[in-house]
Amino acid sequence: MLDERPPPAPPGPGQIQIAVAYTGICGTDLHIFHGDMDARVQPPTVIGHEMSGRIAALGAGTTGWEIGAPVTVMPTRSCGGCAACRRGLAHICHRLDFIGIDSPGAMQSLWTVPADLVIALPRGLPLEFATLAEPAAVAVHDVRRARVTGDDFVVVVGGGPVGLLIAAVATREGARVLVVEPDPFRRSVSMQIGIEAIDPRHHDVSAFVADRTDGAGADVAFEVSGATDGVTTAVDVLTTRGRLIMVAIHPKPREVNLHRFFWRELELLGARLYERSDFEEAVGLVAEGAIPAKQLISRVQPFEDVAAAFEALESRGGVMKVLVDCRDGVR
Repeated sequence: MLDERPPPAPPGPGQIQIAVAYTGICGTDLHIFHGDMDARVQPPTVIGHEMSGRIAALGAGTTGWEIGAPVTVMPTRSCGGCAACRRGLAHICHRLDFIGIDSPGAMQSLWTVPADLVIALPRGLPLEFATLAEPAAVAVHDVRRARVTGDDFVVVVGGGPVGLLIAAVATREGARVLVVEPDPFRRSVSMQIGIEAIDPRHHDVSAFVADRTDGAGADVAFEVSGATDGVTTAVDVLTTRGRLIMVAIHPKPREVNLHRFFWRELELLGARLYERSDFEEAVGLVAEGAIPAKQLISRVQPFEDVAAAFEALESRGGVMKVLVDCRDGVR
């Protein structure tokens, strides 16, 4: 629901206030929309964590920035004292504040955040495209966790926005990539960006991969579908000492062929969120065009029609990524 509020206070010391341009909607936002995350999101609050904008005001003592500069925000704030933080893994902090979920987010015209979470954008980068920096950072982190190289054959199970971003980043590393996706529109987008995609309902995926790899199998599989069949496919396609990267959130336990893990000495790696270096790399990839932003952004919805933006994304028919235009009457 839309809510009009008084203008926010000026930013305090160490804070930056951003005039938000665009906010992307992701699967997590859809879960919030349906009330599935009420344990973490206490309404009324502001959601949104994929964004771009320009600096509107600087708090006292905030240096190195200028008004009007294009920026995005890495929306994760760690505690600094838990076991994960002490090991240098602040991105999986045990008390992580994921801004836009655990605290107010970007789907508003003016947003005040800690200065250390703000990331500069190249001046010439369209702000619509820059909104993909956050999900692209997820993909960069996933590909780094997988140790993908130019010699690898990679299977991405699930061709939604994150799956195709992973495919794009892995392709840039020189890997051969195959996307497994039943939805025809998503497969068409994958093919548009030059990445082969097949329908698992009409192909024996393991046989297809074996044919592409002279019988060896895939070096890396990313499970991005969140489905039981997706897990099975990701395990079955892997070669000896192949690596399975669990990207999707599986709220329920899944049956996994552990004998195959034993027999082929497979690895299972979790991949959650991103580190700052991942985010900065993602901004660079979007700016250089390695991230196919134009093909992935299906619709930009006016802020006053935000409900329609959620409905469009939920329908999935002919839609990949939906942005909300948060500019306060400025075009």
